[in-house]
Amino acid sequence: MGKSLIIVESPAKVKTIKKFLGPGYMVEASVGHIRDLPTKDLGVDEAHDFAPHYQIIEGKEKVVQSLRNAASKADVVYLAPDPDREGEAIAWHVAELLKGTNKNLKRIQFNEITSKAVHEALAHPRELNEHLFDAQQARRVLDRLVGYRISPLLWNKIKRGISAGRVQSVALRLIAEREEAREAFVPEEYWVLRVTLSGATPPPFKAELFKVAGKKPVVPNAEAADALEREIRSAPFVVKAVEEKERKRQPMPPFITSTLQQAANQRLGYSSKRTMNIAQRLYEGLDLADRGTTALITYMRTDSVRLADEAVSAAAAFIENAYGKAYMAPGGKGRVFKGKAGAQDAHEAIRPVDVTLTPDQVKPFLTPEQYQLYRLIWSRFVASQMAPAAFHDTTVTVENGSVLWRAKGERLLFPGFLVVLPRSKEEEVAALPPLATGETLTLDALSKEQKFTQPAPRFTEASLVRELEEQGIGRPSTYAAIISTLQDREYVKLEDKHFVPTDLGRVVCDHLRTHFKTLMDVGFTAHMEEQLDNVAEGKQDWVALLRQFCNDFYPTLAEAQKAMSQVKGGLDAHLPCPECGKPLMVKFGKSGQFLACSGYPACTFTSDYVRDDKGQIHIQARTKPELEKVGVCPRCGSDLVLRKSRTGSRFIACSGYPKCDYSAPYSTNVPCPRPDCGGVLVEKSSKRGKVFYSCSNYPKCDYALWDWPVQEPCPKCGFPLLVRKFSTARGNYLACPEKNCRYTRSLDADSQTADDDQQASLLDS
Repeated sequence: MGKSLIIVESPAKVKTIKKFLGPGYMVEASVGHIRDLPTKDLGVDEAHDFAPHYQIIEGKEKVVQSLRNAASKADVVYLAPDPDREGEAIAWHVAELLKGTNKNLKRIQFNEITSKAVHEALAHPRELNEHLFDAQQARRVLDRLVGYRISPLLWNKIKRGISAGRVQSVALRLIAEREEAREAFVPEEYWVLRVTLSGATPPPFKAELFKVAGKKPVVPNAEAADALEREIRSAPFVVKAVEEKERKRQPMPPFITSTLQQAANQRLGYSSKRTMNIAQRLYEGLDLADRGTTALITYMRTDSVRLADEAVSAAAAFIENAYGKAYMAPGGKGRVFKGKAGAQDAHEAIRPVDVTLTPDQVKPFLTPEQYQLYRLIWSRFVASQMAPAAFHDTTVTVENGSVLWRAKGERLLFPGFLVVLPRSKEEEVAALPPLATGETLTLDALSKEQKFTQPAPRFTEASLVRELEEQGIGRPSTYAAIISTLQDREYVKLEDKHFVPTDLGRVVCDHLRTHFKTLMDVGFTAHMEEQLDNVAEGKQDWVALLRQFCNDFYPTLAEAQKAMSQVKGGLDAHLPCPECGKPLMVKFGKSGQFLACSGYPACTFTSDYVRDDKGQIHIQARTKPELEKVGVCPRCGSDLVLRKSRTGSRFIACSGYPKCDYSAPYSTNVPCPRPDCGGVLVEKSSKRGKVFYSCSNYPKCDYALWDWPVQEPCPKCGFPLLVRKFSTARGNYLACPEKNCRYTRSLDADSQTADDDQQASLLDS
């Protein structure tokens, strides 16, 4: 009997799967997609049923040849990319490229990378699902048509290099319209009154204004607040009613993709992209020493809360053993959660593969962020299968003349699932002292606070993901890419963890909203997702779907090409130039947006700017930075100074600029670790302002790091350098940047100082 070949997506899975199988199996990776539409032309034959012209992705030729070589030695080829539409598409493209080498091709899939799941998949192979592939292909062609046809129009009218996307543009609309609503919002004044009361038994408690003369209280100004205060102080406080009842709080269902992204953003501060990257590693498997490479979670792209029966049974056994029968779900058999309408039920919810592998057990083998995310997933899953928490709630109503006050308190009777998923301090409610109906209370304090109504808050990553999900825009697997694209295109920026549209984003959104009403309609985008789901289920023909879309899209595009206004010269800032009085314009440059005089070249005034809460532009006052001298210019003899680029990285420049334009990157003086490179690592920054360290020989050498390099070989694996890292849990520490080496070392106060001295000394060298 010959060998069998298993082809997965990621090289990280190869090692995990190999340990489950004997010598009769070869395992290779496609390293993601191997074929796609071309990058330099449309690649879709619109005249012939939108036939796509696929080609091998540049740089993947060696991967394809390796797969063909392996397939030629195998009796059967098992295609095992991820169990979703993208995975089905990868399997389809691999099959197309291998069918000339080996015709015995089977599709297998597994929701978790365990020995049982892999062997079960091998025992039940299936044919490729043409409908799933058609759904992915339809989405890819649809997005290509939109992007390829609209983007050049935006280049011509607004700024070269920007893009439009079928889904990303609608997400941009949500952010832009939220900002427009905030700018149009007119705040209204109101006053909040609170009292602190004491009864016969301590402690004192706080009460909120509940009703005035039997109605919801409205206190619009200081005069009304003062009048109400006089009335309050003139009457006694008497307990009118005490209501007591027991309440049970049920646990939340296990995570799906969107809720995991929301929770990771709210609790850990992780972006959606970062969350999915960490989850991918947990799914593919990590080295757990004596256990070897072990997968920790099930597949992380899902919108189903369904759980396998064996997972529920394993959780019940674990809970009984670790916490006792009282903490098990009612009936002791676990919980079944109902998913939302339209949810794809192909995969389970996100859960730990082995519930007995607690976060504390695996912590020594994980990076801090891997540990935090695994703990979040593990805790949510275990909590979902536990008993509810029980509370004793007390609501007290206090009569004060024509005014009623209300206070609420709670007492925890039984923690239930809260033992593994505790509440935050903000969620906790203090208990009230014993109070009796008719009891007279003492007024300890009365506070009045002026407030103003607030507009709807800007979107955070968590709230944007929730909005996209609720509106039916995109799918869980696309949220991270949508958000990243909006930031990469500089359509939105993060301010205090909230999304703000840039002026470029506003202009793009306004132009698309004006000229592509259907495409930018939230309801239309959601309906298109439903139709793509129908294609995946075999209920809709993908070519007919594209024809239907293009019947409206092409005429709209033709009209937009005639009617769309030109803003390449800039937007009117509605401000005069402080130097010549001519109108200032908002310009879109390579390094971002700025103000420039419309009188250029006669007037060369430029400035950064800010917008206030009403969207009005203000010139940002220029502050002359203090320049740090670091040497002598080799070209003219003037001082060399340390400067910062617009995106945040440091560089060395001549103080005689513009007469002398000498500049050099800020060097770490740490040699590039690649053999025979000869470069050094220098400081750079990305378009989004994240500093990194790359080889000075770029583009010949593309080695780069996100963390400050330290010229010290790793004592564990011998890698030529270490990197300096920081986490709130560990403080400053050194780590090996090699993926398969987990060497770390804490930096005590002495070594911290030495490391700081090393960085400072670079300025002198």
